[in-house]
Amino acid sequence: MPPRPHLDRFAMSLMVLLCAVWGLQQVAIKLANAGISPIWQAGLRSIGATLMVWAWASLRGVRLWSADGTLAPGLVAGLLFAFEFALIFWALEFTNASRGVIFLYMAPFFVAIGAVWLLPHEPMRRAQWVGMALAFAGVVLLFGENLLQPMGRAWVGDLMMVVAAILWAATTLTVKVSPLVRAPVEKTLLYQLGVSAVVLPLLSLAFGEPGVFAPTPAVWASLAFQTVAVAGASYLAWFWLISQYPPTRLSSFSFLTPVMGVLAGGILLGEALTPAVFAALALVGSGIWTANRTVPAAPPNRR
Repeated sequence: MPPRPHLDRFAMSLMVLLCAVWGLQQVAIKLANAGISPIWQAGLRSIGATLMVWAWASLRGVRLWSADGTLAPGLVAGLLFAFEFALIFWALEFTNASRGVIFLYMAPFFVAIGAVWLLPHEPMRRAQWVGMALAFAGVVLLFGENLLQPMGRAWVGDLMMVVAAILWAATTLTVKVSPLVRAPVEKTLLYQLGVSAVVLPLLSLAFGEPGVFAPTPAVWASLAFQTVAVAGASYLAWFWLISQYPPTRLSSFSFLTPVMGVLAGGILLGEALTPAVFAALALVGSGIWTANRTVPAAPPNRR
């Protein structure tokens, strides 16, 4: 089946669900950080999810070892994926999460810029740029006050988040423009999880992290949620969406994730839900609607 040019209701509904899961992940990471070092936590998540996706693929009879030209781009995507998460967790040593998220969610713009050259058959319309700008404005409204705080060494973490955003976009585009887009989604995801399962623990050891230092049922439950629901099920769904729909349209939905994270923190952790949260949600929603409005198809070119 050829890729769809627009998002249908199923794709939009699935993206909202994925953003909710990724928003909950922010709460899960906070809870797990109380007992597991950040990069080690990410490595454990990748190890567990690799085993889970491998078992799922085996049960479904997915061919993982066929020579389909995916090895080189798969390893590249895996390294991009691993270093993206390493930078995100490392950046939090210098900047706070609510400040860093502004820079991390520049990723959809990097996807759009890269798509101009790499995906000329999926051109960005003016409405898509305007929609993404509105959605990004919602994220800035939610977290922007942190940009006014004294910087100190925060700029180091901010820069790391920008690089992580570039790596996130590069992973998306690598999948879209390479044979990975035609590979089973389980295989595409296993490249990322398998490489990061090796790289992240090594990075954790290199940085001298203590690893698991205060295990509790809540810590293990949070790690299990990240492993099964996030790195396993939600990423399978995400890579399937990338293979079927324009990534620039899908990326506009990612601005929902930090807002969902704040909402989840308010509901589950009792954190304050200010009017800015709901104003940001309205801005992000209007931006997504603007970016994904369908327009009448252009008449065929009759030369």
